[in-house]
Amino acid sequence: MTTAPEGDPYVNGGAETPEGSLLPLDDGALHVSQDGPRDAPALLLVHGSASSSRSWNPMVPLLTGAHRVIRIDLLGHGRSAKPADRSYAIPDQARRAGAALDRLGVERAVVVGHSSGGTVVTALAEERPDLVTALALVNTGPGLSAFIAPPESAAIDPSQWPPTDEQLRLFASTAFSRAGYRIPEELLDDVRAMTHHTLTATMLATRSYLEQRALPSRLSVLGKPLLVVFGEDDRRWRSSSAAEYRAVPGAQVELLPGLGHSPLLEDPPRTAAPLLAFAAMHE
Repeated sequence: MTTAPEGDPYVNGGAETPEGSLLPLDDGALHVSQDGPRDAPALLLVHGSASSSRSWNPMVPLLTGAHRVIRIDLLGHGRSAKPADRSYAIPDQARRAGAALDRLGVERAVVVGHSSGGTVVTALAEERPDLVTALALVNTGPGLSAFIAPPESAAIDPSQWPPTDEQLRLFASTAFSRAGYRIPEELLDDVRAMTHHTLTATMLATRSYLEQRALPSRLSVLGKPLLVVFGEDDRRWRSSSAAEYRAVPGAQVELLPGLGHSPLLEDPPRTAAPLLAFAAMHE
């Protein structure tokens, strides 16, 4: 069953925005977008650090033919609340994602995470194995040894917050496979709309989660179907590290030549193809 329960504030109004609604939770409101038939199998899309659900915009029309596509802005990101006194630890972000699905009446979902969003959906599967039927990770590094340190010029000075357009473009440039790629303005706006606290807290949270245990080790014990999609020209995580996920029994690993850290933006059709095939097998 994937229809939202009668009387849920999300269904009967809530705080509407042009692209979705604000779903009130104990820690603060999460911005949620839904597309596709409400009675179709649920597909949850989770963005990466310093991004938002808008990073999935080009993919959504390719996924809604057979899915109820649900996107959330994690706490501290996008149009969700950005409190300074709440935890941004990965398990807490996962707990909120699970609470959002509960409020929407979703009992089972295939979950997809891009970049650090892959750590959130992994934690969601750890916390809520009843809810997660299968996981797909898009350019999510398996562990810190796979991380490619950014150039010093890409660092953002907290004393100059919000950052300038030039700082934002340098910061975001490694998210794409080639220099000169025109970064969508709304994604730069998403970084600008964060506080320096939420930016640093969410990035440190990902590091902490990976330091505690690498993702292949976490996923191996879950027994959930796994798809890993990786742009081969990733400039943030070594794409060769995708092979580490083969330690997970039955894992499917797909490398996409010519694409970088954000294949969902660089080539949505090529990224959607393996996701659709995988979801169809495991819904």
